[in-house]
Amino acid sequence: MTLCLASMKPFAISACLLASLVSASAQQRDYPVKPVPFTDVHLNDAFWAPRIEINRTVTIPFAFQKEEETGTVGNFIRAAQSLRREPFENHSYPRYPFDDSDVYKVLEGAAYTLSVHPDPKLEAYCDDLIQKIAAAQEPDGYLYTARTIDPLHPHPWSGAERWILEGVGSHELYDLGHLYEAAVAYYQATGNRTLLDVALRSANLLVRTFGPGKREIWPGHQVVEMGLVKLCRVTGDRRYLDLAKFMLDSRGPQSSEKGAGNAYVEANKRVVDQTDAPAGGHAVRAMYMYSGMADVAALTGDSAYTDALDRIWNDVAARKLHVTGGVGARAEGESFGEDYELPNLTAYNETCAAVGNDFWNHRLFLLHADAKYIDVMERTLYNGLISGVALDGVTFFYENPLEATGLAAKDQRSPWFGVPCCPGNITRFMASVPGYVYAQRGDTLWVNLFAASTAGIKMDNGRTVRVTQQTRYPWDGAVKISVAPDQAAPMTIRVRIPGWAREEPIPSDLYRFATESRERPTLKVNGAAVPVHLDKGYVAITRTWTAGDTIELNLPMPVRRVVANSQVAADRGRVALQRGPIVFAAEWADNPGGRVRNLMLPDQEPLRAEFRPALLRGVEVLQARAVALSRNEKGNLIRTPEEVTFIPYYAWANRGPGQMMVWIPNSESTARPAPPPSVTTGATLAASGAKNPNPVKADDDPSSSADPALYFDWWTADLAARTGWIECAFAKPATVSEAALYWFDDTGHGAVRVPASWRIFYRDGTAWKPVDATGEYGVEKDRYNKIAFRQVTTTALRVEVTMQPSYSAGIQRWRVK
Repeated sequence: MTLCLASMKPFAISACLLASLVSASAQQRDYPVKPVPFTDVHLNDAFWAPRIEINRTVTIPFAFQKEEETGTVGNFIRAAQSLRREPFENHSYPRYPFDDSDVYKVLEGAAYTLSVHPDPKLEAYCDDLIQKIAAAQEPDGYLYTARTIDPLHPHPWSGAERWILEGVGSHELYDLGHLYEAAVAYYQATGNRTLLDVALRSANLLVRTFGPGKREIWPGHQVVEMGLVKLCRVTGDRRYLDLAKFMLDSRGPQSSEKGAGNAYVEANKRVVDQTDAPAGGHAVRAMYMYSGMADVAALTGDSAYTDALDRIWNDVAARKLHVTGGVGARAEGESFGEDYELPNLTAYNETCAAVGNDFWNHRLFLLHADAKYIDVMERTLYNGLISGVALDGVTFFYENPLEATGLAAKDQRSPWFGVPCCPGNITRFMASVPGYVYAQRGDTLWVNLFAASTAGIKMDNGRTVRVTQQTRYPWDGAVKISVAPDQAAPMTIRVRIPGWAREEPIPSDLYRFATESRERPTLKVNGAAVPVHLDKGYVAITRTWTAGDTIELNLPMPVRRVVANSQVAADRGRVALQRGPIVFAAEWADNPGGRVRNLMLPDQEPLRAEFRPALLRGVEVLQARAVALSRNEKGNLIRTPEEVTFIPYYAWANRGPGQMMVWIPNSESTARPAPPPSVTTGATLAASGAKNPNPVKADDDPSSSADPALYFDWWTADLAARTGWIECAFAKPATVSEAALYWFDDTGHGAVRVPASWRIFYRDGTAWKPVDATGEYGVEKDRYNKIAFRQVTTTALRVEVTMQPSYSAGIQRWRVK
């Protein structure tokens, strides 16, 4: 069935969730459970409401400004000029073929804010931007600035023809997926259908080009599936849903597309045959694909899709989920690792993957009405997702590791990225958070998240229920829910008891609490106790509800030590700390000497919680008596008792870069004592090229030359440099006679190799002079290459390297004696 858009009245949808407000006549089938739209839920708490307001007033305008400054908006202007055969200044193609998508994501976030907070200035800017986008669309509906700007010399990732490199990197369909989501959101928020018309012309081109009996295609980067489903919902046009399913069904080793069989793009198996998130599979792509599969399963009833999703979810929840809810352990390929490969220092956990993880888990809840999916969603939401944006709303994390030295570039929040996908995702997700609080079906209401708020909920049975929450969650587990239906009526309210409150931090054996809590959740209705009998993680309260009825939920929040499954090698002999849904971390700014990586927290030490309203815009902190371990100049172990403070993980690096640690050793055997002071203590580093050289002075030794945790290299895309240098300036003149270099070499993964040769120089006044070496300059991998030289007193040393032909060089560590 196809609806006439001209006769449709605009309405708002739950951002990034479903847009599932189309009339029943338009869609006979959809998710069994429906989310309550974010436009119907109004948060007034101290945790989420300020973040949503900062997103509206700071982050979204800032993101649009950066899209202008970096030329991403300019791509649409240049593409339109190319179509009109007008001259323009810069004929080069965009930096990346997925640049278009970043504009669409921020537009989507802006649409959501306009749904609940009219802003004529923002709307006028968006209308003008949409006109630029519309002008860049080719007559048949094709929209992809990377090719349109210069069709004779397209971007290298695009190929000479449309679509031919889609499976390996062109991102034509990826860009369109984000366009479709933004178009639906903006139409429903404002009634302006200009962008929706652009999206429909594009989608109709896809329908004419691809499908049974036509060309086969599937996206190299998934998201178009979700976008097509949203177009289906808003128009009632089944062709868009059918195309989304065709693209999913075409995926796999049987496809004739380039990239078929590649696990990186989740094409190693047909989607219905997949059983896990494959090692090496790109995490964001996977999360978007699984979300799109859930949409298609809901609208078609395809049980094979649902079965595959259940298998994959069990794999991720049991073997590939960090305690912060982050997914995608490897920096290499932004991908999943092997089972239980959950590193801390090198954990990648892209912010976009956290957003996608919440998309997916919320959809699985809507399919199954099981709280275990909300448990994972909440863990990600309060920890590994909001960690991606700073409290100021204008600096971000792309990666979200669970440990930091403070020496790596990723340990500091950035105002923008060369690939700014994460800030755009933050803008659209943050605006939609209220849409995750409630869900409904028939005469049943689900209470999934807890936040001080009011909501006017329209039930399927035709009734309207006003629900008010009073709570300080996540800092306090007391929640009072006032229920006011428009008239007295029987109804079931299903109140979620979070997994962390029922001795299950994760719905698998991946993590457990070290000890069992004696405190249990309690529930009262109108002051009378209600037994906490769980059904899929909920207490179902069925009664005739009248205005003035109240539910009082008490979720005890003792501080808990979390222990990982013994197969997680990185977390053996360590504990993480959690209170309520919040995971905590020790950070440099709160602890003596700015060190936390040398801490050891004995199991018997009590843990105390305290709310500090002036710290990090108001946070609960944990305190404990820990032991700081160090070694003196003779190598003896020194144990120093210290009062240690832990802050919420999401808030780390809001006060600058430094050491951070989530998993704390609980025995000396797994701790990392600080080394004794050395000649390089307090030294400053400089190097040729633009990269940060500080990782080479890290305390701990690498596991191998290929260790990706901390290193410096001179790599550049063109590999034109044949020499490089790095300098170590001492805090005061020092007498030195030995240096040791541990080379970085990523053979099999990149273009960095041990150097062809190297030399050491010392500073004499303003001149650099070679040291008088007494041995050979070694270039062996997986070991320190020591070089002794005649003793010199100097203020600085310099290493100069000559690189192998066609390769760069790099250093893991540089030690000086």
